[in-house]
Amino acid sequence: MDVSKKQLDAATRENIISAQQAEALYQFLAAQPSANPKFTFTHVLYYLGGLIAIGAMTLFMNLGWESFGGAGILFISMLYAAVGLTLTNRFSARGLIIPAGICATFVVCLTPLAIYGLQQWLGVWPDESAYRDYHRVIKWHWLYMELGTLVVGVITAWRYKYPFLIMPIAVTLWYMTMDMTVVISGDDITWELRSLVSMYLGLLMIGLAFWVDIRSHHKADYGFWIYIFGVIAFWCGLSFQHSDSELSKFIYFCINLLMIGVGALLVRRVFVVFGALGSCGYLSYLAYDVFKDNWLFPIALSFIGLGVVYLGVLWQKHEKAITEKSRALLPAPLRALLESKS
Repeated sequence: MDVSKKQLDAATRENIISAQQAEALYQFLAAQPSANPKFTFTHVLYYLGGLIAIGAMTLFMNLGWESFGGAGILFISMLYAAVGLTLTNRFSARGLIIPAGICATFVVCLTPLAIYGLQQWLGVWPDESAYRDYHRVIKWHWLYMELGTLVVGVITAWRYKYPFLIMPIAVTLWYMTMDMTVVISGDDITWELRSLVSMYLGLLMIGLAFWVDIRSHHKADYGFWIYIFGVIAFWCGLSFQHSDSELSKFIYFCINLLMIGVGALLVRRVFVVFGALGSCGYLSYLAYDVFKDNWLFPIALSFIGLGVVYLGVLWQKHEKAITEKSRALLPAPLRALLESKS
């Protein structure tokens, strides 16, 4: 729980603690190194600098690096990794958790570049594509780089246990949902197949994130990035499928409503955001296609919206009793996870 100066002042006015105790407690909390990202100038600098460095070796890599050859690319990648690990250990020793995590993530993000350089050096690179295509072109041979990144990422995350290290692992899993389509279909890649692979692999990622959440919720938020890219892969795969069936479209709407409910239950905004987008998309379809000439539809929709608001009022009134009874029926690990979100 984050405690602000304003809350401590309120506790002082209620005579819960004295003004001297409030000031001493505030100074103590302010002096503690923060392990959780916050929207402060210091943290903005941390992430801005880290993402610039990571982007330079990933998204913004240019063709000039090809002149170094495979051996040169591999050597420079290893040199950068050594610098990154050195900074990680130094920041960690000083209790600077966030910059340490960013530097460790930088090392993991170098892995695909190092594997690319190694393949070029050994002469086993299969075509004329360059490393800069890795982030924008779908190809089967990226899988070697992705599998290597997963291995290095898991080992590094196990060693340092920083939540931000899960980001490159989640991005790599997302990339694999697209590249696996090429492996499954060969050269016959249809949009329907790509959507199905994305949807099912995204669902697997969400399941993985949920498992990680249950196992580690009392330590840190390791599931955050896996949830994000799992939901993106699942929702995009679901939304880009084509169907002329009204029943299928309604089921799509129900799935998006379910995502909103899951997001509220697990306190994961990414489910709510994409569920809301999908729900609004379906309602727009009804308004502009199915009921475009029906004047009753906006009225009915207004009453439904007000009914949902009233449902929220009833929920707030009886939330404690409903929550206690429903959680008593859940398995202990899931109950502990939900209680930690309260």
